[in-house]
Amino acid sequence: MVEDLIQKQNDFFASQQTKDINFRKQSLQRLMQEIKDREDAICDALYADFKKPKFEALATETQLVLAELNYAIKNISKWSSPTPVETSWTNFPSKDWIQPEPYGKVLVISPWNYPFMLALAPVVGAIAAGNTVVLKPSELSPNTSKIIAEIITKVFPREHVGVVEGGVEVSQELLSKKWEYIFFTGSTRVGQIVYKSAAEHLTPVTLELGGKNPCIVDESAQIKLAAKRIAWGKFINAGQTCLAPDYILVHESVKDLLVEQLKQQIQQFYGENVETSPDFARMATAKHYQELKESLKGQKLLFGGECNDTDQYISPTLVDAPDRQSALMTGEIFGPILPIIPYTTEADLDRYILSHAEPLALYVFSRKGDFQKKIMSRYRFGGGAINDTVIHISNKQLPFGGVGQSGMGGYHGKHSFELFSHHKSVVKRSNWLDVPLRYAPYKIPIRWVKKIRHLF
Repeated sequence: MVEDLIQKQNDFFASQQTKDINFRKQSLQRLMQEIKDREDAICDALYADFKKPKFEALATETQLVLAELNYAIKNISKWSSPTPVETSWTNFPSKDWIQPEPYGKVLVISPWNYPFMLALAPVVGAIAAGNTVVLKPSELSPNTSKIIAEIITKVFPREHVGVVEGGVEVSQELLSKKWEYIFFTGSTRVGQIVYKSAAEHLTPVTLELGGKNPCIVDESAQIKLAAKRIAWGKFINAGQTCLAPDYILVHESVKDLLVEQLKQQIQQFYGENVETSPDFARMATAKHYQELKESLKGQKLLFGGECNDTDQYISPTLVDAPDRQSALMTGEIFGPILPIIPYTTEADLDRYILSHAEPLALYVFSRKGDFQKKIMSRYRFGGGAINDTVIHISNKQLPFGGVGQSGMGGYHGKHSFELFSHHKSVVKRSNWLDVPLRYAPYKIPIRWVKKIRHLF
């Protein structure tokens, strides 16, 4: 089945149909309309998978994809146009330009935590750039995977965009094939497998991974507002967000106040009994639920800690300064558990932040401009925010992606189009002048050759 799909996409791409701008627009318009028509069903699928609240399903899944679609449809013509560049004197007279062109067959492998948005958002960029796509949605969110397959099958001919469902063995089969581009969102461990497979065919990749995202709160921060914004960024989607604050480093002088404000904000968001709140999701997989539940054993809990095996529920939980060698501090938490660690000096920040690989995000809450600038420039991370969390993903003008162990490549908006395009350089020479100096036999004095650099 996979071999047949790949051959059909090879033939379809060779037909040049995807290079037609109107074809791309019409394809994306059909996708946008189908998502609008089935938005309630998409929300139902997300709820069936892990009780994702409808507000979050709309705000963080369908509406983000629709925004990407709307923006791409409006701008494909402009993005696809050649970009003139200044010519070099060595090529005079000439016209020089950069022409974006599609790579060809693109493989998109998406995760389970935002199973609709993280599947469709890169697909939008790949289609806008003129590629064919094979999408492998996560088998760990089966209801969402099913409706994605239904939508794609209705909107696109399979030779243009196809969905392949299944588990690890399907991913392995797909990765064994030759692609012109691979886009993967998921864990660093699996990202390494994807990268190794891509290297077999010298296939370019984008890896959207994760990491331990620090959140720094200094003594000048507006604590009540900081607590509100941290609690929102951490507990949306029950903490299953690659951009969520993974742990807090708070100045010791305001730690107690921050903890109290976080407790109040959690109760304001979800009520006294969070488990009955319609606004709090569940762990999406049983395996991850058990790992998180186990990680709480022996910890000093400041708040929460309740678990329910029946529906994989873990309450919003605050943990007091866990040991640096514990599971909570050696790996990405990816759930509603938030370690709170006091610091005294900036050297303390270094000891924690630099002991981990580059995170996908970093946040700092402070009213001191110099401190904000120092933090933003001192550490390597994919993206971040000052006095808020997660929000940088909402700006289409900002590329979203990681660095180092948290990934490579950035997308969203125009950045998605550029990511899935090869930028081809073209020089068009005129025939009316042909300077003979470059041709053998070489008669130009060597001292003149050493001046050629000034002509480039």
